[in-house]
Amino acid sequence: MENLILTLTLFSLIIWIILLGFRGQFWQGDQRLSEVQEPLLNYPSVAIIVPARNEAELISTSLRSLLNQNYPGSFSIILVDDQSNDETANIAQETAQSLNQTDRLNIITSQPLPAGWTGKLWAMEQGVKYISMLNYIPQYILFTDADIEHSPDNLKQLVEKAETENLQLVSLMVLLRCQSFWEKLLIPAFVFFFQKLYPFRWVNHPQSQLAAAAGGCILIRQEALTRIGGLSILKQALIDDCSLAQAVKNTPPTLLGKGGEEGELLTPVNQGFSIGSFIFPFTSKSYYPIWLGLTETTHSLRPYPNLSSIWDMVARTAFSQLNFSTLLLGSTLVGMVLIYFISPLSLIWGMVQGNGLIIVLALLTGLLMETAYYPTLKLYQLSPIWGLTLPFIGFLYALMTLDSALRYWRGKGGSWKGRTY
Repeated sequence: MENLILTLTLFSLIIWIILLGFRGQFWQGDQRLSEVQEPLLNYPSVAIIVPARNEAELISTSLRSLLNQNYPGSFSIILVDDQSNDETANIAQETAQSLNQTDRLNIITSQPLPAGWTGKLWAMEQGVKYISMLNYIPQYILFTDADIEHSPDNLKQLVEKAETENLQLVSLMVLLRCQSFWEKLLIPAFVFFFQKLYPFRWVNHPQSQLAAAAGGCILIRQEALTRIGGLSILKQALIDDCSLAQAVKNTPPTLLGKGGEEGELLTPVNQGFSIGSFIFPFTSKSYYPIWLGLTETTHSLRPYPNLSSIWDMVARTAFSQLNFSTLLLGSTLVGMVLIYFISPLSLIWGMVQGNGLIIVLALLTGLLMETAYYPTLKLYQLSPIWGLTLPFIGFLYALMTLDSALRYWRGKGGSWKGRTY
């Protein structure tokens, strides 16, 4: 038993050394938007599409932040009222009227959800179709959720980033709400795990096959959306943001054709699950450049006041993230045990048995774990003490992932705002 505990503890330490040293420096959280040295000579036109379903409580704050953007170019907002049964559309109209900007806001009512589409993507698709009927075609489209409060310069910075670096897509992982106990415990870890799965530096490297985006804030070139065949190729994707980023980064015009016409995403790109791509996802090929980063000034208003609300949010898509693979599920659960549970368990065992070597290895592993998590805690202005809870957090997320699979196997699928997919 002692040799087994020692081996597992050493293996866990090695994993953390690899994560910190060879996983794209994901834990540093250093991919941020910054002011350009010189403003653009011409700021391109932008259409902002906001899918909204029963967002009466948040839409006024969110929409006000969009209408008050300090953007030198022209922009308009298309709010797609997705079959809401509250006052979402009325409040949106009143908000625009209070700011004397009704000419900038277009409110359209979503058509009934057709078979084969997820609700949010269907609403986004109708926003895109509405744009095609206007007298002008904007150079960029900003897809943003109805629960996001944007900083006044957010649109300007997104466009400047795209224009100066010739990017096809720019996305922000907005600052999620972190006020309740459960939010403080689990929300920073959600961001931490997302960065571990999709290291932002690799996403942003044109020779890396890894692609990802955060659905709350995605700026995309109109020509890029046309190149991939439109949103219809993603219509069944529950993780629509990463699917969109993958299509934009990896789909050349010559690969469209029948798959795009039938509304199916073409051959998916390896997203980093193989051993080799886990530490080296680069190829000799160059992909379309995209960018994903963090922000401290644009944030989500969506509350997660209790464990069940966060649990449902994770369980809704966790198994689909694993491509509904039982093998990947098992590997993930084993990986979570090795990465997060072995260190505290072996520390306790070593202290009980008086094994100094195991104690030292467990403490070193815990120190690396705390080091990796600290930048994310700092982003959310939380004490480093919260880092000590990471093993327990990992346990909860493992259970959420398992529950996601169980829901899928029971035919419950992913549920959001009264719809189950």
